[in-house]
Amino acid sequence: MRTEAGGARAPRGRRAKIWLAAGTVLVAGTGAVVALRATSDTGTAAEGPQVVHTSVDSLDLTGSAGERVLAARSTKAFRMLAVSWQDPSVRLDGTVRVRTRSSATGKWTDWQALGAGDAQPDPAERDRAGVRGGTAPLWAGPSDGVQVKADGKALPKGLTVDLVDPGKGGSTTPAMDPAAYAMPGDGEETPTDQPTDPETTSTPEQTPSDDPAETTPAPTDSATETPAENTPTAEPSQSQSTSAAGTTAPASPSAPTSTAPPTSASPTAPGYLPSLSAAYPSCASASAVPHTMPSPLPAQPPATKVPAPPFVTRAGWGADECARDTGYPDYGHTVKAVFVHHTDTTNTYSCADSPSIVRSLYALHLHQGWRDLGYNFLVDKCGTIFEGRFGGAAMPVIGAQTYGFNTDSMGIAAIGTYTDLTGGDSKASTIPGATPSQAMVTAISRIAAWKLGMSGVSPTGTSSLTEGAKDSYGFTFGKAYTLNAVSGHRNGFATDCPGNQLYAKLDTIRSYAAGPPAGVGVTSVDTPSGAVRSGTGYVTGTTATVRWSTSTPTSLLSGAEVLVDGTSVAKVAGSATSASVSLTSGRHTVQVRATHVSGKTATSAAVTVAADTTRPTYPTAPSVQLGKGTVNTAAVPVTVTWKAADDNGLRSQAATSPTAKTLTATSTSWSTTAKSATATKFGLTATDLAGNTATASVTRTATLLQESSAKATGTWTKRSSSSYLGGYSSSSGTKNASLTWTFKGRSVAWIASRASTSGAVQIYLDGTLQTTVDLKSATTAYRQAMWTKTWSSAAQHTLKIVVVGTSGRPTVTTDGIAVLN
Repeated sequence: MRTEAGGARAPRGRRAKIWLAAGTVLVAGTGAVVALRATSDTGTAAEGPQVVHTSVDSLDLTGSAGERVLAARSTKAFRMLAVSWQDPSVRLDGTVRVRTRSSATGKWTDWQALGAGDAQPDPAERDRAGVRGGTAPLWAGPSDGVQVKADGKALPKGLTVDLVDPGKGGSTTPAMDPAAYAMPGDGEETPTDQPTDPETTSTPEQTPSDDPAETTPAPTDSATETPAENTPTAEPSQSQSTSAAGTTAPASPSAPTSTAPPTSASPTAPGYLPSLSAAYPSCASASAVPHTMPSPLPAQPPATKVPAPPFVTRAGWGADECARDTGYPDYGHTVKAVFVHHTDTTNTYSCADSPSIVRSLYALHLHQGWRDLGYNFLVDKCGTIFEGRFGGAAMPVIGAQTYGFNTDSMGIAAIGTYTDLTGGDSKASTIPGATPSQAMVTAISRIAAWKLGMSGVSPTGTSSLTEGAKDSYGFTFGKAYTLNAVSGHRNGFATDCPGNQLYAKLDTIRSYAAGPPAGVGVTSVDTPSGAVRSGTGYVTGTTATVRWSTSTPTSLLSGAEVLVDGTSVAKVAGSATSASVSLTSGRHTVQVRATHVSGKTATSAAVTVAADTTRPTYPTAPSVQLGKGTVNTAAVPVTVTWKAADDNGLRSQAATSPTAKTLTATSTSWSTTAKSATATKFGLTATDLAGNTATASVTRTATLLQESSAKATGTWTKRSSSSYLGGYSSSSGTKNASLTWTFKGRSVAWIASRASTSGAVQIYLDGTLQTTVDLKSATTAYRQAMWTKTWSSAAQHTLKIVVVGTSGRPTVTTDGIAVLN
């Protein structure tokens, strides 16, 4: 068993070439330089890089030429593994299966086959002494046991299983804050080719951005034939140029924020690259390596309006800078293409484990003899972005990701496996593939927009890259190939990476990254009470909240504005999805214009909005009439009627007195009660769609006239009971016996008792027969208003009841009448 831990590594092979910046530095306007430093999870500035040390334990596989094994055994704690071998140019022609034992449960997993390791350095880095080939990694989680079986016709020499303990720590919070920085001459180092004393700390950087590249449409993957399994898909071209480039223009300086670096005008000061002390960290076991700068210095990235997305720096995820090759990496001229990869690890990881996964990949790549982590950026399923290979996130760092095309390209690795095992996907790995999350797709799009924006390359366009390897299957050394500016790894190398499911998202990534915003639409125009539709439009007052949505993620939008009748009246940040506006009375058209980080815009379809300031009306004023039901001195049944109207429509109505009640927008009546002998106000409120209100009311008095106040004919008997009004009632079973009341009022109700033995009466009003009322009821009921009559105004009237003398049940009992004035 061989164990490796972090320690300073001198550069292997050729010397890296690059120029410096002090600490983590961003240009914030002409001549103004701002440094950024990583913060802790609590959002406060960290004192320095939080280094997390990793270790790799390598166990030899033994056996014959066609079979190598490692018997099941206990191991030191590990979380990730891969199988590697001596010669990186040799591809594994066989099957490697592993199973691991959980340190939490003690249970062994099922066997899992490992796919081929796809990411590779270019020949200059790959062919150095000590570099190894390897399988794709497996994230096993906390484990303490392993078993390996390798089968094949001719297995590579020196097969080992490499177990990675990533240590504990690291952050998933991409917070940044300003830190002090002194310009040269104020005590900070100045570029020099002479060795200097290294500083004791270093902090990786984020970088500035400014104007967008306006580009023309370019071909997408539909123009390239889908490859067979492990067949490259780039189309050869003799052109060396980028087909969709644009121009940039300086923008006004702006201050840095907590989540993204500031924009800049044309930079004139260092600010994109690490300092000498960061490139050559002070390590306990460091060998004497000259601290040199390249000559000439490479060009700074052009200014771009597209902001850098927030990301976790190397210091944030706990990179041990003493473990990589010291010095600067190699750089290209500009990033002309973005290759999207997947790490081919499991998808069941927790996003809290993402820093450990990144450190594990870092450790494996270093164990295989690479200078550093191969990918330029990594993205987890929660959309968190992690800085990859050292050298300056804004710079065209040459990674180890797409063999033969690493120069002038950038690799973004999606953490996980995104195969679906249909055509184009290798079946060598048995790790189930997943669908990329929206957060992951968005994050990849933001990186692509930023990096290609600095190069003036449209994410929907194409670029020309020259093959730099002599042994890349399907490609010719020295030949220029036209590739989509956002390509899958499989477009530049014989691999299934990034898996069919992620590969299918590349068009979406291109669209998100390039702009203009897609799917811009007004979703509602709200009053304080919510959205109110009237036909195909909306009705509001003079203030309204406009809401909208886009299919392009808001993190790729720099701003939005609301247009009223074609004029911008409100501007908000790209993350916003609503804005308040003021409107004059009348009809308007409302639109939303969204601006992509590239500067491209898209405007929604117009919606019609009526700004209504007119109150509802009451074409029919409220009126009150007596109603049927149980009567007592505190509650005489009444019905209120009215008609409310509004040009744009009513939203709601309500009764406000004598009791509150919510009514519908179409209500024209309301049943309630009035207290006897008391003037009662019946109040109403109508609210239109815009929220304008109107009120109306009427006041009436209900009076009870008992049976004793009536003129009687025939035989009537006085009855007493607490169930009767006033404690008394009159009862008669004599045919043609009558009671007559004389009153003045606008509504009248006759009140009686009901039972199964009750008879019937005839009702006369002002001498005219009105109706016959039968009082028979299966249940006994007292003080029932059985008949009513209403007039438009108060007048003198007589009400007479005559006993019918119904056979077998002639008796009727009455409490009197109710009169409304």
